[in-house]
Amino acid sequence: MTVRGETLIGSEARRGTETAFRAVEAATGEPLEPDFPGSSHADLERACALAEAAFDTYRETDPETRAGFLETIAANILEIGDELVTRCMAETGLPRPRIEGERARTAGQLRLFAGVVREGSAVEARIDPALPDRTPLPRPDLRLRRIAVGPVAVFGASNFPLAFSVAGGDTASALAAGCPVVVKAHPAHPGTSELVGRAVQKAVAACGLPEGVFSLLFDAGQSIGQALVADPRIAAVGFTGSRRGGTALMAIAAGRPLPIPVYAEMSSINPVLLFPGALATRGAAIGQAFAASLTLGAGQFCTNPGLILAQPGPGLDAFLEAAAAALKQSPAATMLTPGIQRAYRESVARVAGHGAVTVVAEGPEGAATQGRAALFTTDADAFLADPVLQEEMFGATALVVCCSDLSAMRAVLDHLEGQLTASLHLAAEDHAAVRDLLPLLERRVGRILVNGFGTGVEVAHAMVHGGPYPATSDGRTTSVGSLAIERFLRPVCYQDMPDTLLPAALQAANPLGLPRRIDGVPERR
Repeated sequence: MTVRGETLIGSEARRGTETAFRAVEAATGEPLEPDFPGSSHADLERACALAEAAFDTYRETDPETRAGFLETIAANILEIGDELVTRCMAETGLPRPRIEGERARTAGQLRLFAGVVREGSAVEARIDPALPDRTPLPRPDLRLRRIAVGPVAVFGASNFPLAFSVAGGDTASALAAGCPVVVKAHPAHPGTSELVGRAVQKAVAACGLPEGVFSLLFDAGQSIGQALVADPRIAAVGFTGSRRGGTALMAIAAGRPLPIPVYAEMSSINPVLLFPGALATRGAAIGQAFAASLTLGAGQFCTNPGLILAQPGPGLDAFLEAAAAALKQSPAATMLTPGIQRAYRESVARVAGHGAVTVVAEGPEGAATQGRAALFTTDADAFLADPVLQEEMFGATALVVCCSDLSAMRAVLDHLEGQLTASLHLAAEDHAAVRDLLPLLERRVGRILVNGFGTGVEVAHAMVHGGPYPATSDGRTTSVGSLAIERFLRPVCYQDMPDTLLPAALQAANPLGLPRRIDGVPERR
């Protein structure tokens, strides 16, 4: 499969007509071939029209057809082979094991949603049979199912070029729900996006689905993305990126004559709480593990451990000493884009120059395209007093806040914005303190983990990758795991509808064999 720099509109592949751009080799800054002419507004119009035309047919596909489609996409992605890996490595600077792992994760989450579709509970079929003899008033026959919301716009993420991009979690969950998808590729990895887009396009044709189920648009700027969110045929948006980008799309969506939801994952510093018992027995080991998590992927994870809260003492000293030693030996790493690298260096310099901040350690300097690790300390009063210290530094940098006691730690947590994760390092003697803080943590974060770090996000049924604003735009949802499908479904109730007119999921014979609730009780199958 060859990268041609083509926009994919339904079953077509054609060169755009707007200003062309090239991907940049992350490690060298050199442009990569081919160029990608930007998609035009006519391309966007065509993609949205096809998605709208495909919607009613695609949303009523039977579970086996839709599940088979998702599995075919997964197989097609793997079939691309090493060409996808090498192109992705060049465009992102990420190492081969990371890309190969992310490719496996992308295929795995497509297969997860295929299982969700086959199992059928996401339809949430409910039947409350008529009670004509009920007094004082009879009850009508009520039947409910959840249907797809409509065509979905998905924005590829910079830091996960496969798992949160063209065929990533947002696309997989939207397709599983029965929604056609129009993807706006991230301009930092257009070649990777085209290769994956062709795999999806090929699956649409192989499964005999309407061509408008999938389209892929390119644009180095913001015009196409903004117009996509504003298009009246788009019913929801999936986005992973900066807070500025996410809030801009939210404003466009809210300003439409018919507003739509934007499910945006945006900003998180992911506090790590080190409790005294854990520090006393294994402070150095925690410090080493922390350094490994911090530098993973050049620190360019949305779950990067950017904030450490701990009480001063020998245990914290051991943690800092071990973390500093590891970070000083950690080589600078290539960052995803020149813009990300530049923003990272500026944010690190801003914190390093703060009067209330002490530099604990910095890694070796690297090339112009790289970012080096850093670790800083401050105290709770300084942290609470200055918003600059509370901002996300997207890279391998963290700030340790020394809290005089548990009350100071609580004050810092109470001041934080919504977060994706909170990590608790504890021993048995710390349980009472942890129990005291858990209600506050539950209000602040989407995932609470113990004696680990949040940089591993398992794709599973019980996973939550979300959190209160600004971690995400809607803290009731997740962008990872099977519950992600719920973002793109809505309930419809049918009252006294003749059986022959009911959707198959609600007919008396249950021809699809879906799990259902009758008067609130699971139906035996």
